[in-house]
Amino acid sequence: MKTDLQIAQENVMERIDVIAKKAHIDEDVLEMYGNYKAKINLSVMDRLADKKDGKLILVTAITPTKAGEGKSTTTIGLVDGLSQINKNVMGCLREPSLGPVFGLKGGATGGGMAQVVPMEEINLHFTGDMHAITTANNLISAVLDNSIYQGNPLNIDPTKVVWKRCLDMNDRTLRSITIAQEKRTNGVERKDGFVITVATEVMAILCLSKDLKDFEKKISEAIVAYTYDDQPVTVGDLNVAGALAVVMKEAVKPNLVQTLEKTPVLIHGGPFANIAHGCNSIIATRMALKLADYVVTEAGFGADLGAEKFMDIKCRKAEIKPNAVVVVATIRALKMHGGMDKNELTQENIPALLEGVKNLERHIQSIKEYGVPYVVAINKFAKDTPEEVKALFDWCKENGHPVVESDAWANGGKGAVDLANAVVELCEQPSNYHPLYELDQTLESKIETIVTRIYGGKEVVFSEEAQAQLELFKSMGWDKLPVCMAKTPSSLSDDDKLIGRPEGFDIHVKELRISKGAGFVVVLTGNIMTMPGLPKVPAALNMGVHDSGESYGIF
Repeated sequence: MKTDLQIAQENVMERIDVIAKKAHIDEDVLEMYGNYKAKINLSVMDRLADKKDGKLILVTAITPTKAGEGKSTTTIGLVDGLSQINKNVMGCLREPSLGPVFGLKGGATGGGMAQVVPMEEINLHFTGDMHAITTANNLISAVLDNSIYQGNPLNIDPTKVVWKRCLDMNDRTLRSITIAQEKRTNGVERKDGFVITVATEVMAILCLSKDLKDFEKKISEAIVAYTYDDQPVTVGDLNVAGALAVVMKEAVKPNLVQTLEKTPVLIHGGPFANIAHGCNSIIATRMALKLADYVVTEAGFGADLGAEKFMDIKCRKAEIKPNAVVVVATIRALKMHGGMDKNELTQENIPALLEGVKNLERHIQSIKEYGVPYVVAINKFAKDTPEEVKALFDWCKENGHPVVESDAWANGGKGAVDLANAVVELCEQPSNYHPLYELDQTLESKIETIVTRIYGGKEVVFSEEAQAQLELFKSMGWDKLPVCMAKTPSSLSDDDKLIGRPEGFDIHVKELRISKGAGFVVVLTGNIMTMPGLPKVPAALNMGVHDSGESYGIF
C-alpha cells in the first residue's frame, strides 16, 4: 500500500496559475511561489466587494484518538466531492505546524486520495508564513528585554513579563527557562519560557485580522508585561508595531494550492484548537466566500474545542454565518470511547460501538446549540465491518441524525459524492446560527456556559490565582471579551483519561491569560501545556531523503 507521501509525490499537479484561473482569480493579484504555490494579493477583495457570499460549511469531529479521525481528509474529500457534482467550491484549511509533523500526529494535508499538494512543502516551510509569525513574536521579546536592559524607560517589572518566546517545534525543555545568565551585558536575568508558534497571540491576531493595517492595530494592543505599579505595557508602548507589519506584510496574504483532483484550496494561518482558537484566517475564509459558491473549512480537534471557537470567536469577529456542519466520526474511535482497548480497535465490537456513540451524541448536541444544520460523516476505514456500519447508521436514523459514509481516503472526491449531496441539501435549509453566549455576560458565566452546554460538565472550579485574575480582568474591562478555552483534546473533560461521554465532572481553571490584541481571554484548564513535548519515538526519527532526492517518512 502506498503512503500518503508517495501518492502525493506521484500526483501530476496543475500549474498554480491554471488553478487560479479556475478559481476566478485574476493573474495580476497572483504572486507566484514557484509553479505550484501562490499568494493572493488582498486587493482582490476590492473587486469582489459587491459579490454575494457563498455557502460556508464547517467540518468538525468527535473526540479523536491520538492519530486523529480524518477530519482534514474528510474536508478535502468533501471539497473534491462538491467539485465532482459540478459545484464552484474552494477549501479553506490551516497551515500545519512542524510540531506534530516531527512529533506524533503528522501533518495536516489530508490522506490517501484526499490530499492537498504539494504535500511536502505545505507540511514543512511552505511560503514562510510560520517563520514570519515566529520572527514577529520573538522580535517583540527581543525589543522588550532590550528596553528593560537599556534603562527600563517603561518601568517594566521583569517578574511581570507575560510575553513568551516561541518556536514551531515540540520542545518541553523550553517551557521554563532563565535568560540573560552570567554577564550583566547579556541583559537583565529573569525567568522566561517558550510556547509553540501556533499558540502565540501573533498567530491568533493574524487569523482574526481583516488586513495588514488591522493586524498592525491589533498587535499594538497586545499586552507584553506589567509595570511595577501593575499597569499593562503593550506592543504599542514598545514602538515596534510598524516593524512587525514589515515582517508580516507577505504573511497576511492567503496561500493558494490545489487538491490531488485540482480543486482550489486556500491555506492560511494555523492555530492549534486545544491551546489556541483552532481556525484558519478570517482573511482567507472571507476571500473564499467571495470567490466560490461553496466554501469548506475545518476547525481543530473535536466539536468541543475547534467548533466552539469557530462559532463563538471566529464567526462573531468575522461577521460570517455557517450554513452547515459536518461531524466526522469513525467506528474505531467510537469503539475506543465505548471502552475497547486501543490496540484492538480493528476487531468487530458492536456493543462497544453503541456505548461509544454517546460521545458522538454529545458533540451533536453541542452543534445543535448553535442552530446550524448538520450531518454525521462516517469516515470509512478498511477494517470497518458491514455489521458495524449498519449498527451506526441504524442508531443515527433512530435518533433523527442525518448520516452518510465518506470514502474519500480510498476514492477521493468520488468517495465523498454522497456527503457532498447531503451538504448541498443542508445548505438549502435555513441556518439559525447564533453564538452560545453574549459578550456582556461575566467571564465566569461564559466559561460555565461552555462547560455545561458544550462539554456536558457540572461545575467550574477556579484556582485562587484564577479567581484573582477574574477580578483583575473585570477591573481592566476585559471581562466583555469572548473566551478561548485551553483544554485536552482527548476528553470532553479536562482529564484525558475520561473518554466516552463522562458526566458529573468539574472543569478546573488554573489560570487566565489576556490576549488583548486578538480580542479574547485564554482560559487554561487541567494540565494543558502551551509548549508540547515529543513522544518517546518522534516521527522525525523515521524521516530522510532518498538518493533520488525524494523525501520519505512525512505523513
